[in-house]
Amino acid sequence: MALIAGPTASGKSAAAIALAQAHDGVVINADASQVYADLRVLTARPDAVEEAQAPHRLFGHVDAADAGYSAARWATEARAAIAAAHEAGRLPILVGGTGLYLRTLLDGIAPVPAIDPDVRAAVRALPVAEAHRCLAIEDPQAAARLAPADTTRVARALEVVRSTGRPLGVWQQARVGGIGDAIAIAPAILLPDRDTLLARIDARCEAMFAGGAVEEVATLLGRDDITTDAPIRRAIGVPPIAAMLSGACSRADALAQVQLDTRRYAKRQYTWFRNQPPSDWVRTTDSIQLRSSIASLLQGQG
Repeated sequence: MALIAGPTASGKSAAAIALAQAHDGVVINADASQVYADLRVLTARPDAVEEAQAPHRLFGHVDAADAGYSAARWATEARAAIAAAHEAGRLPILVGGTGLYLRTLLDGIAPVPAIDPDVRAAVRALPVAEAHRCLAIEDPQAAARLAPADTTRVARALEVVRSTGRPLGVWQQARVGGIGDAIAIAPAILLPDRDTLLARIDARCEAMFAGGAVEEVATLLGRDDITTDAPIRRAIGVPPIAAMLSGACSRADALAQVQLDTRRYAKRQYTWFRNQPPSDWVRTTDSIQLRSSIASLLQGQG
């Protein structure tokens, strides 16, 4: 299996398509936002022309109303897509920038039991500062590693220790279902020059606004089955455009906010991919060199 990872707007999709064409490959999505059908433009999903150049899997296959989609569910689907590609004698090419998805697929997932609904409701009702204070008492290790304002992760750690009686870190040491040791991986990370990356993000956001992103969000917000707390409503770009559509800000202000949010996210991705994956994974600033590195790795496995 080939793996192409890196921050948003870094040219991963083009590299994956070129690799698929050269090695009879199947491009498999590993981006948490690109699984949704409703936001092709805003999430920079491959368009119809790109998808016609090589088989694509797990792109735009989840409806926005599906609030239960998770890294674990994606990993299950990715394992099936990878197995199908292998059975067909084709090269699975995993491409994306969601580190949690990749880690779940390769390393497995913590086998945390279902959380008691009453515990979850009580924890989620707490202000994040209070939740973090409680976490510092009940799971001090988790509290120490989590930012006090990280609402989602603080709540998750607190609900796990309260519902199961065991800290989340203990569960995470017993990960199951990973395929990292079961298949050969040819991984490469694309880390382009930071200034170039940020400039590409700004330009891409402008193109999105001009190319249908605003209309996508308007259609999304018009659906009766999308709740106000649906995960897709927190996708990068949706809140600022929603504010613009409600008259709370101008188009220029919404665009500036989307650009800022995307740059911040890309910076976090950049840091994660530079430091977290194994040190022997290829890291390169150039998409052509990336393809060449993966080709060499594949040849070595052959």
